[in-house]
Amino acid sequence: MTNMDLSHNAKPALIVIDVQNGFVSKGGSYDLLGIKLDNYQKVIPKIKELIKLCRSVNIPIFYTQAVREPSGIDLLTRTHRILPKSREERIKTRPICVRGTWDSRIIEEVKPIGKDHIIIKRRDSAFQDTETEVWLKSIGIDTLIFCGIDTSICVETSLRDGFNRGYDVILISDATASSNLQHYKTTLEHVKEYYGMILSVKELKNIFKALFLPRL
Repeated sequence: MTNMDLSHNAKPALIVIDVQNGFVSKGGSYDLLGIKLDNYQKVIPKIKELIKLCRSVNIPIFYTQAVREPSGIDLLTRTHRILPKSREERIKTRPICVRGTWDSRIIEEVKPIGKDHIIIKRRDSAFQDTETEVWLKSIGIDTLIFCGIDTSICVETSLRDGFNRGYDVILISDATASSNLQHYKTTLEHVKEYYGMILSVKELKNIFKALFLPRL
């Protein structure tokens, strides 16, 4: 793959980052903390469309699910003495996506089906202390397509880690969102300048039509 082309020989997988009730749903932790959900909720139809597109051409789909233990043993406040005030206050006010709760579940609109894979993660990156790379290598994946929440935090961190592990990376611009529009734009600039491709769902579909025409 070059910076302008997705090769016929590429073996892509879709990585859906943290589309969970705690982050995007009314009544979830972010909502109760007063964080605006509009930007997140607007991209859910596009994430759904992207997932359907990838399933139609048998591209493997990996969902990340950010969780925290009910005991609080894995909270950032236990491992860091220096944290941004806003992040520390959120953790102390309401631990988000506690394992086993509705808050932590992937939303119904885009929920995994039987053949999809769920990666449980406890930090921003989909690669840190998870099975992600073992699973990707076991099926020969070399290209990662990213979507999900939040563009400038867990999506960007996971994308950078994927790139630095040798994967080609693609960010789907209209299937990801940040609560801060400037942060979203900055991530797109970072990816375009230093890491990989920025595509819309429509642009990816057009590429897939050339690669997988009989299946679309």
